[in-house]
Amino acid sequence: MTQTAGSRPHHPSRARLAVTTALCALTLGLLPPATPTTATAAPAAQAATTYTNPVTKGTVDTFPDPTMIRGKDGYWYAYGTQNPVFQSRGEDGERMLPILRSTDMVHWSYAGQVFTPTNQPAWHQGSRLWAPDIRYTNGEYTLYYSVPGRNNIGVATAPTPTGPWTDKGAVLPTPSGCPTFNIDQAQFTDKNGDPYMYWGSYDTICAARLNGDRTRVESAVTQVAKGRRMEGGFVVRRGAYYYLFYSDAGCCDGAFSGYQVKVGRATSPTGPFQDDEGVDLTSLTSKGGIVAGANGNRWIGAGHNSLQTDLSGQDWLVYHGIPSEQPDLEPASGGTLKLTRRPMLVDRLDWIDGWPVLRAGAGPSQTQQKAPVTSWDVGSTFNNGSLAGWHAEGAGPGEWSLADDQDARTYVTRTATGTEPALLVSDKAAPADVRAEADLKVTTETGAAGLTVGYVGRDNYVVAWLDRERHALVTDVLVGGTSRGEQLTALPSGFQWSAWRNVAVEVRGTHMTVEVSADRLRDAVATQERDLPAAAARAGRAGIAARGGGIAADNVGAARLYTPVTKRVAEPAPGKLLPAYSDEFNGTTVPGTASSSPWTWVRGRAPGTGMTGSSLSWATQDADLHLGTNTASVLTRAAPAGDYTVETKVDFAPDQGNQQAGVVLYENDDRYFKATHTALPLSNGNGSLVNVTEFAKEGERPTTTPPTAVANGPMFGGPTADTMWIRLSYHADLVHKEVRASTSRDGKNWVRTGVWTLPTGKPLKIGLVSMNKAGAVAQFDYVRTYRS
Repeated sequence: MTQTAGSRPHHPSRARLAVTTALCALTLGLLPPATPTTATAAPAAQAATTYTNPVTKGTVDTFPDPTMIRGKDGYWYAYGTQNPVFQSRGEDGERMLPILRSTDMVHWSYAGQVFTPTNQPAWHQGSRLWAPDIRYTNGEYTLYYSVPGRNNIGVATAPTPTGPWTDKGAVLPTPSGCPTFNIDQAQFTDKNGDPYMYWGSYDTICAARLNGDRTRVESAVTQVAKGRRMEGGFVVRRGAYYYLFYSDAGCCDGAFSGYQVKVGRATSPTGPFQDDEGVDLTSLTSKGGIVAGANGNRWIGAGHNSLQTDLSGQDWLVYHGIPSEQPDLEPASGGTLKLTRRPMLVDRLDWIDGWPVLRAGAGPSQTQQKAPVTSWDVGSTFNNGSLAGWHAEGAGPGEWSLADDQDARTYVTRTATGTEPALLVSDKAAPADVRAEADLKVTTETGAAGLTVGYVGRDNYVVAWLDRERHALVTDVLVGGTSRGEQLTALPSGFQWSAWRNVAVEVRGTHMTVEVSADRLRDAVATQERDLPAAAARAGRAGIAARGGGIAADNVGAARLYTPVTKRVAEPAPGKLLPAYSDEFNGTTVPGTASSSPWTWVRGRAPGTGMTGSSLSWATQDADLHLGTNTASVLTRAAPAGDYTVETKVDFAPDQGNQQAGVVLYENDDRYFKATHTALPLSNGNGSLVNVTEFAKEGERPTTTPPTAVANGPMFGGPTADTMWIRLSYHADLVHKEVRASTSRDGKNWVRTGVWTLPTGKPLKIGLVSMNKAGAVAQFDYVRTYRS
């Protein structure tokens, strides 16, 4: 999502989100040089081998909420939230849903914007436009976007990825049927062809089926996820599961943005979705399933993701991050609200033990990385106007030709009839472990278009057909001229044969997986798996096949299949216990009340504290430790030098908003880190409370001069329980204090949250708090400090 003015994190106001037309104006005379809006050349044959985030550096200043698609012309296109993308070039205004184009997902050029102030649809009433989602449906590009000023979602279509765009109006009825802010949408197509819309922000994500042309919600609304500041849903299907990615905490508070990407999975597109802790995403607690979050390098607020697959089959998370050293932009178009700088990042998305995680758990990258594979070992987009590198075999070898259209540019076609297969195959061979793909369409009732791999001759190859007469995906394996048996997978009843459809074949060892989709966005309408005989699992040429006429193919190629990462990076465990900095609370005297105690109280002993059995009992105070309200008692003691981890076990069952208890690393009232079990109200929950593990920092904003303005930012960890184990792990270098939180519901299985940092200062102290609103009691079983 895009940002609103700052307010106390426990009580964000969304009223300011309907911003005025003043922020929509553009200084049109300051348009920077841009590439043409339609591609005129083929994507580069040699793609980048490495990259460094942000991939939009040097092209635009910021690119929030990115979404990406591979166009039928062979280029990648990205779309972002309305923002002042050229502020560094002197442009004061914003681009409305800016568009970028790339040959390799790494080097990007500006390619236009969806709307301008002069053609913005009247029904928007001047609203800013946020969080686009791009799809290819029924032969055209469909862009969904948020219209916060109208609390609704818009949809526009175009014949090419850069337009011209025709607006189709609002997608949701009023009211929408979802208790949420109606933004942050993403479309998904199920394997039976049913299209769904997911949307919602602060604090519920809903799903509903769309109508046939995918412009209006038509079914009952299902709440699929609920949680504090939950938003930005994006769904893919992998294997037996549907995966709902989302972000929570805060997107847009500069250096205090606690955004993370999380995920849940289900066996149905409408849920129930569960995180990797087995917690239902609609449960009123914070969730696990952390995919990406701050890791202590320059990137914070990692969130609002989409997904893209490279030509080797490797998935990539497409998302935005905030550079900690320069987190803010200036206000746009004469406004007063500072915007948060959020350039586009891409990083490898691994699937480990059935769950997605960024770079095996290493988090956002800031150093040079291996780039996405965006050029084939063999293949072509045909935009060079040539069939060089290909040759025909089988029936009618002279019947292949090139044609052009506005979107795909140049493509291959065959109009001749006949039932014998005709093939156009690469001159060079592709590897045995391979991903091959092609965009195919069939315009006659009895035609079939296919993708071939492992081709070593007319009697030895594997083919995946889009067979119109049988209305099915059909695979066949020929070895020595003999078929090893066709396998059929039905295609949806509304399958659009005359529109481009992507067929992707992956062969790993002797196992083959085939997917049919519209746009390569992990929502295949047909998936087929089969084992190949060893004689067919070989290196061979790739190509296209045709039976009958009316066959067209484009973007045909094959690359070595990616090597999956199967093991997460090691998670550091606490080291040696440091008894001198630990307390089992076995005594009868409240810590900090005896002169010999290593504990001291900030603002005096809290009322309602006492020793109960082997624990410190502490009733929540009607007091706070937040920005200018520093009235709560803090129980502190010295921390060891060097790196360390502090752990506490706390029994706590809050029942009123903002009650909280947990551990702090405390420098002073305006510089600290805290990890607490906290009860927070939902923004649209009619008084409902959600229990969260709140990991927050408070400190000075780095971009003020001098850096004295104090801010507070939350991040949300794993699920809560009445008994919780909470850890804060501290690391310091010459520049920063770095702290990571971890939480557990059993003391054995831990959810590691992201990292907060503050500039170096005075030493931190270990502390406990129980505060904000009276009425609950925290029982601290111990505080243990370990060497990290």
